[in-house]
Amino acid sequence: MRRTPNKPIAELPAFVTDYLGMGLALVVLLVIFGLLAENFFTLRNFKTIASQIPDITIVAVGMTFVLIIAGIDLSVGSVLALSGAVLAVCLVRFNFPLPVAIAACFVAGILCGTVNGLVVIRWNLPPFIVTLGMLEIARGAAYHVTDSETIYIGGLAEVISDTSVLWLPLPFVIAVLIVVIGQLVLSRTVFGRYLIAIGTNEEAVRLSGIDPRPLKLGVFVLCGFLTSVAAVIQTARFSSLDPNTGDGLELQAIAAVVIGGTSLMGGRGSVVSSFFGVLIIAVLGTGLAQIGAGESTKRIITGCVIVAAVILDHYRHLPPRFPRGGAAGTTLRSGASLRSTSRIRKPR
Repeated sequence: MRRTPNKPIAELPAFVTDYLGMGLALVVLLVIFGLLAENFFTLRNFKTIASQIPDITIVAVGMTFVLIIAGIDLSVGSVLALSGAVLAVCLVRFNFPLPVAIAACFVAGILCGTVNGLVVIRWNLPPFIVTLGMLEIARGAAYHVTDSETIYIGGLAEVISDTSVLWLPLPFVIAVLIVVIGQLVLSRTVFGRYLIAIGTNEEAVRLSGIDPRPLKLGVFVLCGFLTSVAAVIQTARFSSLDPNTGDGLELQAIAAVVIGGTSLMGGRGSVVSSFFGVLIIAVLGTGLAQIGAGESTKRIITGCVIVAAVILDHYRHLPPRFPRGGAAGTTLRSGASLRSTSRIRKPR
């Protein structure tokens, strides 16, 4: 029997090579900081990272869906603050049970996402401008709800942050489950394929008889809902709600998603890759802090990593170039032959 040649890495599915590349980058960071910092490879350090990333991970999942349809949501930080404010006020001032307060928090996030989506699809406005306006509206509403004061909830929501599943914090488990579900929805459902098609060519989707407006609305609603889930987790972790919380969260989420390879132009992205992006940013920040890097140094290095990731992603998705005499040359010669054949006179 003839032996089947091994498949080269270049012929592997694109998502496999993307995951391998992201995993390799993460391993390299772990090795570097493990050598530079004495206490980096400790269980306590990894538990700290696992407890810090659930909120940004969940927001990054929603941001992935928004970027895939060629949109953007700059309001997630302010929506998180407003949703958390609703949760804290319901618990402390109105003495609502925790499930009722969480439901009210979800309603606040969903309403913000719904307003974003309706304005975008009704007047066909750029999501950048619409969500920028929502950023200010939600932040002002958070100040109004909290009277511009930090609300301390104490142990009213500690059941969320203190619960562990298989020695892992419950918020981290919830974040991983959301990543898995988001990836399945994106890659295994008709809804996810429609979103990729909208990001690739929305006009073609419309001409094929599919109305993209309900789908785009659903994406913004989903992003608002996931942001409110992140608000519950973050408020429970800090046992308080500062109306300034979430400031700059939108930039962190976009950075993680872009590092994961999701295109800002839409039509391409992966929830799992965005999760890798969150891990890379978290490991990078923790490692730099442990080796004594200042906040300014961390921001510079993180910015360089983001730019480098975008450049690498650009080159990775360039169309293949055909060498001289290769497939393109063969096509041209075949076309020339066809043209020369067409000039042959037919026999009378």
